[in-house]
Amino acid sequence: MASPSKSKSEVQVVAGKVSTIEGFILGGIAACIAVTISNPAEVIKTRLQLQGELAKEGAVRVYQHAPDAFVKTWRNEGIRGLQRGLGPAYMYQILLNGSRLGFYEPFRRGINELVGRLPEEQIPITSVLAGASSGAVGASLGNPLFLIKARMQAYSPALPVGAQHYYKNSFDALSTIYRAERFRGLVRGIDAAILRTSMGSSVQLPSYNFTKNHLVKHGILPSESAWTFLASSTVSGACVCVVMQPADTALTRMYNQPTTRNAEGKLVGALYKNPIDCLWKTFKTEGVRGWYKGSTAHFLRIAPHTIVTLTANDLIINFYKKVRDSH
Repeated sequence: MASPSKSKSEVQVVAGKVSTIEGFILGGIAACIAVTISNPAEVIKTRLQLQGELAKEGAVRVYQHAPDAFVKTWRNEGIRGLQRGLGPAYMYQILLNGSRLGFYEPFRRGINELVGRLPEEQIPITSVLAGASSGAVGASLGNPLFLIKARMQAYSPALPVGAQHYYKNSFDALSTIYRAERFRGLVRGIDAAILRTSMGSSVQLPSYNFTKNHLVKHGILPSESAWTFLASSTVSGACVCVVMQPADTALTRMYNQPTTRNAEGKLVGALYKNPIDCLWKTFKTEGVRGWYKGSTAHFLRIAPHTIVTLTANDLIINFYKKVRDSH
């Protein structure tokens, strides 16, 4: 017996959907556009977070603030200095945001079904869980790339702060770390990476979708408007910056810390055992301000990065669906 043909509305629903693979690829493209713009602020943020590491007030400051760090980096290292770590940043963003944007909806729908709710429902708690889970997947996959990116961004031949690691390129960095520490070295700081990304992801997409849905629901802006995407992304970026900053500082320091051999002959971090230990030691010596070092640069990075990533992701997906469904 022939199966009944699908109704026109059913066909439209199927045609309008984007698969997980498509979402991963489109999310990665959107993230690469964003990181090209935001990488200089990431370099500045990294250096400010490492400045005065575990030092009491009164320590010598190479950089006074974010604008000062930007000017000094530009004068001494040029555009190359401001775009340090851009290569691994591209690869990391494809893995992280491709996972975060590509897996968020499948995870959210799956969790909704698991608790007996409709897949399309926007439930705050399941949205947060989906955001944290998809972010943790991306952070785990991209940890080696984020590790070398942070070390390359921290390196400065003119005005060094923190431990310095010089690598010729991404491949040299990965091979150098692997030769010295094997696989353990490539996953160094993965606990801090998961903590940071889970915290950021838990609010990024839920706050973005919440804002967008309310703007549309109350007739403030139309659903497919670029202004809707822009406004939602701005709110999301602010939320991410506030929630993620302490974990971001811990991650930068965990990645960049020097290593030493313990009694068993294994290379371990010389300063911190784990991200909680890092946050506690930072608090004891530098106070809460130590957690929020580089927060201005972080906002200058996260705001345009989030805005461009999420806005570009929606615009790219809409364009892609129009092209794909027109055939």
